[in-house]
Amino acid sequence: METNSKTEEETSRSRATTAQCVLNGLRLCTGDMEHMDKYMQGRFFVLQLVLWGLRGVSRVILANNPLSGALIMAALCWESRWQALLGTVGVLASTITAVIMGQDSAEVSGGHHGFNGMLVSLLMGVFSSAGDWYWWLLLPACLGSATCVFLYSGLSSVFHHWDLPVSVFPFNTIILLYLLCTGSDNPYFPHLPAIPPGALGPNDTKLIAVEVIRGIPLGVGQIYACVALGPCLLILGAVLLYSPLLAVHALLGSAVGTLAGLSMAVKPDFLYSGLSGFNGSLGCMAVGGLFFTFSWRIHLLAIANAFLSAYADIALGNLLGTVGLPACSWAATLTTTLMMLLTGSLAAYRIPVSQVMAPEDNLRSRSQWEAGNTAERESTDV
Repeated sequence: METNSKTEEETSRSRATTAQCVLNGLRLCTGDMEHMDKYMQGRFFVLQLVLWGLRGVSRVILANNPLSGALIMAALCWESRWQALLGTVGVLASTITAVIMGQDSAEVSGGHHGFNGMLVSLLMGVFSSAGDWYWWLLLPACLGSATCVFLYSGLSSVFHHWDLPVSVFPFNTIILLYLLCTGSDNPYFPHLPAIPPGALGPNDTKLIAVEVIRGIPLGVGQIYACVALGPCLLILGAVLLYSPLLAVHALLGSAVGTLAGLSMAVKPDFLYSGLSGFNGSLGCMAVGGLFFTFSWRIHLLAIANAFLSAYADIALGNLLGTVGLPACSWAATLTTTLMMLLTGSLAAYRIPVSQVMAPEDNLRSRSQWEAGNTAERESTDV
């Protein structure tokens, strides 16, 4: 009997040890993975560049995890090898430009200079009417991505006074300038004109419920201009790896954006493809735990920002679509910036830009900070 009890105790201990090892391994792969930066110090520049680039890839969707970046690159390859190549060229061109310009090393290693360049390259490929593997497109992709670094550096000195992130202002600016410069009839770099979301056709009055629901996860993938369900789910998995809370808000924001599109009777294609939801997804993620400490009030604020981003996207899409230009992510960028300037009781939940981490880490840090303040007050009471 004693032998059996000892065997059971050893088995339970080994299981507990195994479970603890699995949890520790998951912790190493989730969140910001800051230990990777320490590990890469002193390594070959190429290896460091890969790490910085993968962080830049994940920064597009507000994450900061190189493994998430690797999953997203796999999703882009699954979606289109040409788009994956353009994205790689964009993130490398902007990151190398930042290194040459001597930008802040923490910003470079954190991928802050890579994600705008990647978005510029991806959107150039999406709107190009020359088809895939049009090698001349790599030229404006490199130049546009490099130019994002100049805009980012210039805007950061202005936004720093209000403790605001530069976000994707460089991307939104550069891609519109590129499309305005080239035009749909350009002999070298022609592009497809954008269609306003409110331009309903004669057969656009009926909706397919299954396709509308399918458009919710597609809204998350549309942040990377993905339109296939498999790659979009892989991108959502990459967000889940970084932060489950962020992944929940990504889906919630896309659902809110789809609901807003339904209420405004946008074209069914915008609902089916996820175009109606991606700005809502970005707006909901930015507020719901990333730049604000998560709470039930911030959760409601994130939903409100998702609605505001979605409606602003429809308005800007109808306005810019009259001249054949896309609204890109201007809506989510502007509304989130507005939310970060709020005053009142909600401003207490605002996280300084330099201290932003994964939402779970933000919540843990705030709990520790509040506990420390409480202990300090109790110790000073007379």
